[in-house]
Amino acid sequence: MDFIIGIANGLVPLPWWGYVLVTLALTHITIAGVTIFLHRHQAHRALELHPIVSHFFRFWLWLTTGMVTREWAAVHRKHHAKCETVEDPHSPAVFGLRKVLLEGAELYRVGAADAETVAKYGHGTPDDWIERNLYSKHSALGIVLMLLIDLALFGVIGLTIWAVQMAWIPVFAAGVINGLGHHSGYRNFQTEDASTNIVPWGILIGGEELHNNHHAYGSSAKLSSKWYEFDIGWMYIRIMEMLRLAEVRRLAPKVHIEHGKSACDLRTLQAVVTHRYDVAARYARTLMTTWKHEMDVLKAKGVNVDGWRVKRWLQRDVDALHADERAGLEEALTKSAVLRTIYSMRQELTAVWARSSASKEQLLSQLEDWCKRAEQSGIAALHDFSRTLRGYQMPA
Repeated sequence: MDFIIGIANGLVPLPWWGYVLVTLALTHITIAGVTIFLHRHQAHRALELHPIVSHFFRFWLWLTTGMVTREWAAVHRKHHAKCETVEDPHSPAVFGLRKVLLEGAELYRVGAADAETVAKYGHGTPDDWIERNLYSKHSALGIVLMLLIDLALFGVIGLTIWAVQMAWIPVFAAGVINGLGHHSGYRNFQTEDASTNIVPWGILIGGEELHNNHHAYGSSAKLSSKWYEFDIGWMYIRIMEMLRLAEVRRLAPKVHIEHGKSACDLRTLQAVVTHRYDVAARYARTLMTTWKHEMDVLKAKGVNVDGWRVKRWLQRDVDALHADERAGLEEALTKSAVLRTIYSMRQELTAVWARSSASKEQLLSQLEDWCKRAEQSGIAALHDFSRTLRGYQMPA
């Protein structure tokens, strides 16, 4: 009888709260492995990891997810390359939010099964003997081994702990990040896609909650941007860096603004192109009061315009709008010269960093011309934004 009870309780019997803490700790290690090893190290090469740390994460993820490094990196890189198009492996804009939330793991498996995707986007990932003969070849063996370990250590309750471990990445990474991270939240940067920061404290999902920041600067090892944002994955990287177990290769460039400049120069142009998502976001924030005032003016005139939808349209490129949205936008713009100016000036500004065939001198001339017209527009907020824009500088 004692033997049976011992098996049921496992080698490490704990109080109920002990099992909860163990489960949270085990799943958190998995999250750390995904964000630090798979995402920042393998997919984006934002940092280098000591071979011991790198192999630990490979082994742990083999036990807890069964994901193959090359496949994960390929699917994620394709997501960035084809974001929110029909070729995006897991876009809510294509598949719908519900499907990505509930079936995100299945969408990942479909993407990983595409040999062309893996061949094109999976380069530079581990291809040693153990990867070819164990981790990739027998990816399901790891999760079976994890089940046996959980049962041996914790007894019957180990089955529940294992089930939570297996569900953690499909629910939070494949579902929440790929779904809500392109649907709900706030945006620091006006990227071409709909990526959002779900919350400013990246703890539960290792910092991946700061998804808009990541899409703005995809190769940065640090996902937090504002002073109030916290990226626990970055904290772990800094600790490993101090222990010489990691080396950061890339970080998002800092915005430098030199106030009082009266003309744009090539350093201004380079800074505007580099920080284009910050420029677009700053434009939206600066013109917000003007937008609200114009909505009040139209409302007082009895014009029926959906102000919040117009606000969203004003922050997106024409190509990103559906046909019915474009029609609604055109209707709003015909009723307000101010909104029409704000919108057209935004489109012209974004075109400056989209014209890759133009020379630096041509782009600089276009930027300076834009600033002059903004300052002569008669719209105070547009004038103020132009003066700030002239101050964007790359460090000397």
